[in-house]
Amino acid sequence: MEITKRFDRQVAVVTGGSDGIGKHVAKRLAAEGASVVIMDRDTPATDDELRQHRQITFQAGDVSHEADVIKAMDAVIAQHGQLDIVVHCAGIVGQNSTKITEVECETFDRVYAVNLRGSFLVTKHAIARMINRDYGRVLLFASIAGKEGNAGMCAYSATKAGVIGLTKSAGKEFAETGITINAIAPAVIHTAMVEALDPWQVTYMTDKIPMKRCGTLDEVAALSCWIVSPEASFNTGAVFDLTGGRATY
Repeated sequence: MEITKRFDRQVAVVTGGSDGIGKHVAKRLAAEGASVVIMDRDTPATDDELRQHRQITFQAGDVSHEADVIKAMDAVIAQHGQLDIVVHCAGIVGQNSTKITEVECETFDRVYAVNLRGSFLVTKHAIARMINRDYGRVLLFASIAGKEGNAGMCAYSATKAGVIGLTKSAGKEFAETGITINAIAPAVIHTAMVEALDPWQVTYMTDKIPMKRCGTLDEVAALSCWIVSPEASFNTGAVFDLTGGRATY
């Protein structure tokens, strides 16, 4: 497949970009010409896959902390002078294979802080730095669990449902500008995070997919990069399904 340069002279921030979905999206954006800043709690000291792209840099930060988000966004503007794209991949599952009666409140709060509060903070402070140029692409990650609910994952399902609402609301607020805000709602994607889940939970989720397989990281990166490209100019407040046929609405 020939890689085009859709993102020449564009600057992108990818949260949670040190691994999994975020890493693949960052690599694809860089391969297509973007200068990419990975924001993650743990920035890798060495990662040959990422560091072979000279235009990828790293910024340590926790998306659930507003001060960290502001610092990261300000650093991008200071270094590059603009912010065109934000792909917010940072997220956690929390307790799984666990009924709501057994979920610790502290665990629920932590999942909320990363998944929903983090989405709010990243979206808020990204848009604030895109307004002056009247152009920007913000892509959040929801989940099919946010639409249908996954048994055993109440905190994850609830917070991802919140991401869907956030996307639709913010998308409408800036629909008359050149800034779009969209989300992807994947089913199970084969990542290290999924491998760490209880096997029952993975089987439960995969069995619901008509294709009977997990999605791949390349499939997620391909859809993500189209959504944040100039080509997707008439899409905002949208939630794109990536579910192998599972999604019903």
